[in-house]
Amino acid sequence: MLSRRHFIMTTAALFSTPIATPVLASTSSQWSAWDAQVTPADFDPSVSNPWGLHPRLLPKRVEANDGLTPGDIHVDAVARYLYHIQTDGTAMRYGVAIGRGGLYEPGTYTIRRKAKWPSWTPTPAMIEREPDIYAKFADGMPPGPANALGSRALYLYVGNRDTYLRIHGTPLSRSIGSRASSGCVRMVMAHINGLYDNVAVGSTATLYSADNYVTASN
Repeated sequence: MLSRRHFIMTTAALFSTPIATPVLASTSSQWSAWDAQVTPADFDPSVSNPWGLHPRLLPKRVEANDGLTPGDIHVDAVARYLYHIQTDGTAMRYGVAIGRGGLYEPGTYTIRRKAKWPSWTPTPAMIEREPDIYAKFADGMPPGPANALGSRALYLYVGNRDTYLRIHGTPLSRSIGSRASSGCVRMVMAHINGLYDNVAVGSTATLYSADNYVTASN
């Protein structure tokens, strides 16, 4: 696993531009309508902030250290940042929320699947752990702006095994920057919509330990 000195230092340049099940099919026209619903008017990722996030959690272009593979994702669990490595030596940095308590699982994963406006079903472990919250969704939650996976989801695997960990949008945007999820990495829906189209299936996602910084402190 990479150490802090191998990873990423920020620059001043600004950004310019769970289980899914087929509970309910949705159409591309519905997707477009929902995308519009979760995207602020005149959206500028670097400054638009109707969610009241700390400004550091807004998308930003940063400088990547040498040796990182373009297209890969790295999650700094301490700073609550997700980095998507670019071909020009930079990375796109986004604020995220991570798993609370012992539910966050650092490791190296492969993104084997992507989905727009996915449906969602809680795992049996989630239902057992918090039945008051999750039992009512045992048969699944249909896609839409209130869905727990939000507008986009990247599915994390180890080999061919689905870990049920996701990088996904969330209707709970104010949780960004905290430890709040049941293990997944959450993003603002308008932010993951921009990330999603640039992430290829087969890319690697590395989730770093919450005990160590892997980025510069600023």
